[in-house]
Amino acid sequence: MSTAPAPSFTESADPRADRALHRVFAIVGNTADPDEALQDILAVAVETFGAISGSIALLNPDSGRLEIEVQQGLPEDYENVALRLGQGVTGWVAFHGRAQLVPDVAADPRYVRLREDVRSEMTVPLAESGGQVLGIINLDSDQLGGFNAADLALLVRLAEAAAAVMGCLWQLRHLGGKARQLESLITIGQSLVTKLAPQELFDTITRDARQILNVRVCACYLHDSARATIRLASLASPEPSAPGADGGTTTALAPMGDLPLDSCFVASVVHTRRPVEFANVQAPEFRDVIDLPRDPALCSLLAAPMLAGTEVIGVLAVFTDHIHRFNNDEKRLLGALASLGAVALQNARLYARVFQSEESLRKNEQLTTLGLLAAEIAHEIRNPLTVIKLLFGYLHLDFPEGDPRRTDVRLIGEKLDQLEAIVTRVLSFGKTPSSLHARWSVADIVDDTVVLIRLKLAQAKVRLNFIPPTRQLLVDAHKAQLQQVLINLLLNAMQAMPEGGVITVTASAEEGDSAHHVIIDVTDTGTGIPENIRDRIFDSFLSGRPDGTGLGLAIAKRILASHNGDIALLHTSPVGTTLRLRLPLAKG
Repeated sequence: MSTAPAPSFTESADPRADRALHRVFAIVGNTADPDEALQDILAVAVETFGAISGSIALLNPDSGRLEIEVQQGLPEDYENVALRLGQGVTGWVAFHGRAQLVPDVAADPRYVRLREDVRSEMTVPLAESGGQVLGIINLDSDQLGGFNAADLALLVRLAEAAAAVMGCLWQLRHLGGKARQLESLITIGQSLVTKLAPQELFDTITRDARQILNVRVCACYLHDSARATIRLASLASPEPSAPGADGGTTTALAPMGDLPLDSCFVASVVHTRRPVEFANVQAPEFRDVIDLPRDPALCSLLAAPMLAGTEVIGVLAVFTDHIHRFNNDEKRLLGALASLGAVALQNARLYARVFQSEESLRKNEQLTTLGLLAAEIAHEIRNPLTVIKLLFGYLHLDFPEGDPRRTDVRLIGEKLDQLEAIVTRVLSFGKTPSSLHARWSVADIVDDTVVLIRLKLAQAKVRLNFIPPTRQLLVDAHKAQLQQVLINLLLNAMQAMPEGGVITVTASAEEGDSAHHVIIDVTDTGTGIPENIRDRIFDSFLSGRPDGTGLGLAIAKRILASHNGDIALLHTSPVGTTLRLRLPLAKG
């Protein structure tokens, strides 16, 4: 065994040197593929020294082991061999950075046998110009003393030339990868600025980040600083995706809902506002971390903050399926993607605010126009209404007890008073005086409302069933306004049943020993409310009918709110709809 110093390229005492070195340097002009170049370099070495087998192994930066990249003459199971630094002759050379000549491998305890017929070998380091060992070149002979010191010196020179060639090719591949990444970043940036829907934006950034960084999983988390929570917004993985509850895409790997920040791995990113790397998320210390994707194949993790100024609005994280040490380029690339995502999200939020402001302005303009028009109409209605009310009073219509017309006369008088109050309120833009509130029976309000629209129900071929409460329920309310709410709901129900149907009105006390509210359910057998407007049915100017004004349910909502109550959509489907009114019971 001997160790040889590394001679310079200018030495040419060995007649084989010029031809071998020329062939190695010519590889740069013949191929741009580093893997192909390594194979050509090994072929030159094996041919030059008449070796029976040979290999070039490179250091894996993730595992720290020597892994054979190319070989000639080794058995088929060579891929299972990965040596630690210092293990075997090749591991020793890689660790110490010095060439080794082994005339008799049987006499060297470091030798790891791959072929039974190998008798001697020589191994030299493949190193950068600064001395950093990248790997080794190993050649085998089936003869004892098959290589000599001159062979070792020439192989060292070939390794120096090979390192220079490979450095050039690796740099070219690195620059090509950089150019592709830059092109991808530009494309991603151009794509993200067009995404105004947040979920589409999140899905795009995770999909593109997973592809450009070549990782198993990419996840985007949103940070709510006010509530100190984290929510998974999107996850790109090899698993088939499915629609999530919020309209986005999730997988079985996804932790759902708002998660407390302090129980999540992204807390370290949020608190430091810097990228964070973990070597193995399957380690015991990650067992209680609740925001990790539920994939046992995940190993290494790199996460970067999505910053809006100094505020962390989210975290972009990537996971590999093997132990991996992320280099500076990968960290910078993920940081750039996170920044693009943050800018795009802020852009989408600003656009949403602009759209909301425009919508509010349009609604305000509509309301202003409606108010002016209502004032003009109310002014024109007031005089004939006064005449009608006076003439109705002069008729002195009085019918005996039990005559249905007596109830009709009373309701007509009440409706005339209600119309006069509405006109006065519109003209004065005032609120309904509290003095108009009185104590009323819920059953009486519903019964009187049914009388008012009984002819309309008959014309529409609609049967109305009223299930009264089991005991008397009283509310402090403006009767006319509550009747207006019920009439709006009943008319809407009739519109949903153009061929006729059944409306069921149920009144009952809220369940429980301490019930303080009355519940009125209005159920129809109509076609239901369209899915695209279900969440907005109580907005002003929103209507599912071409001839609708979109004010009925909005007015009902405001009236019930003024009575400290509420109205909600309890159920809707193609076979019917139920709306629920909730009012406080009168005290005492």
